[in-house]
Amino acid sequence: MNQRLLGILLDSFPKILLPGLTMTIPLTVISFSLALVIAVVTAMVQFANVKVLKSIARFYIWVVRGTPLLVQLYVIFYGLPNLGVMLDPFPSAVLVFSINEGAYCAETIRAALESVPKGQLEAGYCVGMSYMQTIRRIILPQAMRTAFPSLSNNLISMVKDTSLAANITVMEMFMVTQRIASRYYEHLALYIEVALIYLLFCTVLTKLQALGEKKLNSYGAN
Repeated sequence: MNQRLLGILLDSFPKILLPGLTMTIPLTVISFSLALVIAVVTAMVQFANVKVLKSIARFYIWVVRGTPLLVQLYVIFYGLPNLGVMLDPFPSAVLVFSINEGAYCAETIRAALESVPKGQLEAGYCVGMSYMQTIRRIILPQAMRTAFPSLSNNLISMVKDTSLAANITVMEMFMVTQRIASRYYEHLALYIEVALIYLLFCTVLTKLQALGEKKLNSYGAN
């Protein structure tokens, strides 16, 4: 490593990290929060086994999981203007990531709901709870504890998937890296640098996941 390359890396590090903190992380947090709402509703619809709504939920999951995320981004950002719907890059990315991740998380939560013994639902009825009260107070808390590790993995994956937002001009840290690399022609070093920043973010989330699992396990033991 020569002095020129070292200088480029030191100069570019804060320029890449800042968009990661101000764009990549907010994009991930907002999208994943909305995805969880979509996922819980979709999973609950399937768990309740309302035929029409369940069919709609299965169709949504089938379409989203069966098409590439990048194509979905292009359809929303570049395709919708043909129908007169104009969205800025960041809202487009949030919309697509939420819908996409919601489909995957819905299957995780559905499986977790079905893993709760059916006797728990009956026990709720026996103490006078309604269906929704039983789901909210008994079934869903147990299911979310079961789903937590998988949902955490989905969150970590989303951090990396946000790099695709560069394709619709979202100024997240990968797009910033691309611009710096095209200026200095040091693609290998700069892409490794941004990869290490992604690794840093994911490592922090992995540590938080471990802490969360530990707390949930201790709560379940009590």
